[in-house]
Amino acid sequence: MPQLPVARRCGALIMSLVETQDMSIRIGGHVALRNVDFAIDAGEIVTVVGPNGSGKSSLLRAIVGALKPHSGTVKRQAGLRIGYVPQKLQIDETLPITVQRFLDLPGRRGRAAKHQALRRVGAEELFERQMFALSGGQFQRVLLARALLDNPQLLILDEPTTGLDQPGSAALYRLIEEIRRELNAAVLMVSHELHVVMSSSDRVICLNGHVCCHGTPDIVASAPEYRALFGTGTHGALALYRHDHDHTHEHENHEGCTHA
Repeated sequence: MPQLPVARRCGALIMSLVETQDMSIRIGGHVALRNVDFAIDAGEIVTVVGPNGSGKSSLLRAIVGALKPHSGTVKRQAGLRIGYVPQKLQIDETLPITVQRFLDLPGRRGRAAKHQALRRVGAEELFERQMFALSGGQFQRVLLARALLDNPQLLILDEPTTGLDQPGSAALYRLIEEIRRELNAAVLMVSHELHVVMSSSDRVICLNGHVCCHGTPDIVASAPEYRALFGTGTHGALALYRHDHDHTHEHENHEGCTHA
């Protein structure tokens, strides 16, 4: 596997966990993404935003290996452990499956490991509950626990707060930040909750078939390409739920795009 480029930050050499170079994705006859350059480092929270059909989920699927690029490359650090929380997962009410059995999919896990994963997300009491009987917030915490079973270096979440109310969403984002600090895992997520996501991320990438702009939340919120897509309503909410930054990141610039 080709070695990823190494960046120098604060005097230390940092190797990106995943990097795409000039990557394009074609689904059928449709170009979902074109010429995407992307990288994520350990400990970062990077959020992908964009309108429906902008290629957000396609980017995540390419990074986990579920989609093969039409052109360009995806490079992953050797042995990279990825935890993935999908956008939607339906459990049929006629299928009797408990939380502990769900955590065994696709392979059996030790009882202690399952308890630890649930404890990490504040859901240990759900161990024997039926999956179909869980509330939206409980269900998302179980999905997150399953993604944490292998102590991932990169946690990928595709709209993890779908169906949650605002307090539930805020609680889940706080939990994600706690997990990031505990594991020093990178977090890559797609979300439509701009007012929360923009303030809880180290970097934001705005997609609309390609990278319109990227950088810190403040930079992206001020970019004309972002405002053309989302307006200015989220800019004043950047103070909401902001975490303190004790480190700096590369890639803190933005590029313009040519669409209207």
